[in-house]
Amino acid sequence: MAQANLPSIASGEGGLSRYLEEIRRFPMLEPQEEYMLAKRYAEHGDRNAAQKLVTSHLRLVAKIAMGYRGYGLPIGEVVSEGNVGLMQAVKRFDADRGFRLATYAMWWIKAAIQEYILRSWSLVKMGTTANQKRLFFNLRKMKSRIQALDEGDLKPDQVHLIATQLGVSEEEVVSMNRRLSGDASLNAPIRATEGESGEWQDWLVDQAENQEEMLVEQDEMEQRRGMLQNALGVLNERERRIFEARRLAEEPLTLEALSGEFDISRERVRQIEVRAFEKVQKAVRDTAEAARRALRPVTA
Repeated sequence: MAQANLPSIASGEGGLSRYLEEIRRFPMLEPQEEYMLAKRYAEHGDRNAAQKLVTSHLRLVAKIAMGYRGYGLPIGEVVSEGNVGLMQAVKRFDADRGFRLATYAMWWIKAAIQEYILRSWSLVKMGTTANQKRLFFNLRKMKSRIQALDEGDLKPDQVHLIATQLGVSEEEVVSMNRRLSGDASLNAPIRATEGESGEWQDWLVDQAENQEEMLVEQDEMEQRRGMLQNALGVLNERERRIFEARRLAEEPLTLEALSGEFDISRERVRQIEVRAFEKVQKAVRDTAEAARRALRPVTA
């Protein structure tokens, strides 16, 4: 199951397109077939079975890798690191747990790619804390969500919103946005030092989702919703009402409105909101950590 046996992305124009065309030739696996291959590899060390599990999920790696195309690194190396994460997932996959390999492998693929990006980016020497890493990998997504796509500095209200949502300081948001602003345009040419040519938009993968990719995204969304619902259980009635009204509602209520509802000061409402947010964050982190521990192999 060496990575040398897998297709690779050639440098130069058309390299990515040829790679995507090549990996689409590997057949997708039905659930029962995937289960039997995983059992054969786990119980008998069948390398052919492992190879089929890996090659059938190369499209998943490519899709995930494309989500990290804005960090100025050669896409071939990003995909290669994602494939390493996929192979690690195959080695540790336990089919008897009842979930699909794609759901399990997704976390290993993302972790491998993110570690590679953090190792490679000289601009992210400060990205060592959990908050800074979360900001690094979520800032672009947050900017897209609030339609802050223009180059240059963010508006003060945008900075405040992003800092609040990601649990970091406003100064960190401003600093990171300036560090990443150089790669904002999809029409920006790829630097010659990266061994590639063309523009970033030339690297976009076909967005038509196959059944497996849709299942992965659906599973991830359901997991996030479940984690949030479980986390809300740590709040008392007043905390939950304020948290949902301020953080989850499409049109958040003002501090003034909630202060009148509960007959307390606006500052007291703000304090309860902050405390509730911190409690929910901790509950989500604890749930995620418990899930990661459950997926780790048991060692003697």
